[in-house]
Amino acid sequence: MLDIGKTATWLLRRLNPETAHELAIHSIAHGLAGRGKPDHSALRTEALGLSFPNPIGLAAGFDKNARAVRGLARLGFGFVETGTVTPRPQPGNPRPRLFRLVDDHAIINRMGFNSCGIDRFCQNLTPLFRPDGNGTVKAAGVPLGINLGINKTGADPLVDYPALVGRTKSYADYITINLSSPNTPGLRDLQATDMLARLLDAIQTAHPDRPPLLVKLAPDLENDAYGPILQTALDGGADGLILTNTTLARPASLTDPHREEAGGLSGAPLAERARHVLQLVSDLNNGRLCLVSSGGIETGKDILERLKMGADLVQVYTAFIYEGPAVLTRLKQELLHEMSRSGIRTLASLRR
Repeated sequence: MLDIGKTATWLLRRLNPETAHELAIHSIAHGLAGRGKPDHSALRTEALGLSFPNPIGLAAGFDKNARAVRGLARLGFGFVETGTVTPRPQPGNPRPRLFRLVDDHAIINRMGFNSCGIDRFCQNLTPLFRPDGNGTVKAAGVPLGINLGINKTGADPLVDYPALVGRTKSYADYITINLSSPNTPGLRDLQATDMLARLLDAIQTAHPDRPPLLVKLAPDLENDAYGPILQTALDGGADGLILTNTTLARPASLTDPHREEAGGLSGAPLAERARHVLQLVSDLNNGRLCLVSSGGIETGKDILERLKMGADLVQVYTAFIYEGPAVLTRLKQELLHEMSRSGIRTLASLRR
């Protein structure tokens, strides 16, 4: 069995980023990327009414078309978020549109919601479910999130998002509405409280029986914008927030020649802002909404810090791109070490 370890990850990094990504998806989908060890019971946690074997999820954007869910779960993620999926197929933005900033341990992408469309997406998810005496049983292995977006042209958010929820609610353990990608014109305008309220009302009216609903926010909002958004999400029946998506900002610390490329920046340079936004929202949240922290998470210490700040779960993306599946083993070992140093016996105890 091929193990995408350090050597294979090194080789993938020498390829064009999208070619490497496609090879990684193929390998993981076909079970060629290995399998993680069972998680230590101390890492188990609960959120959104779900049980997670560990708090480390894969952010949306890696498995856009739900082709490798089972393989990703086997690598050791505590949960997997697929998508972003759009109503109709679309190719996304012209290439090149994905750039590694290796020295900065960062990525810039302007993919533009390249998507197979909701019909094919649901077909790809169907094999994850098998008949059972009481209905169906999901074989993904860990909680599955589905991230929803709108097409670049011909979009009607108040129609499209409820329709997408309807198509995916029987597959998902939770659903995320993506209002914060910087690569779809006008999308971030949907974070405005009046529009968000209308959108959540449309979803709730159409699908009161939906799974937990999360809203993914940008890191580039003004600090005082997060409080009203939090209240609007609460009033509209949302269950959580993902903090945050990629950023349009370009920190002065960036050194890579690709730093001026257009698109969303992820990875280590986003960490400071991601922590700040989490603290802003957590201070106002008082545990009412589930908070998922994403952005620049690279160590077990980072994870425990975010959990102590009020996050219920975390998501990684760029660290996984650079290190491959081995990053999960390292992060869990470091997290357990940091928990021991802090006298924390179980992550579940943090939520009490």
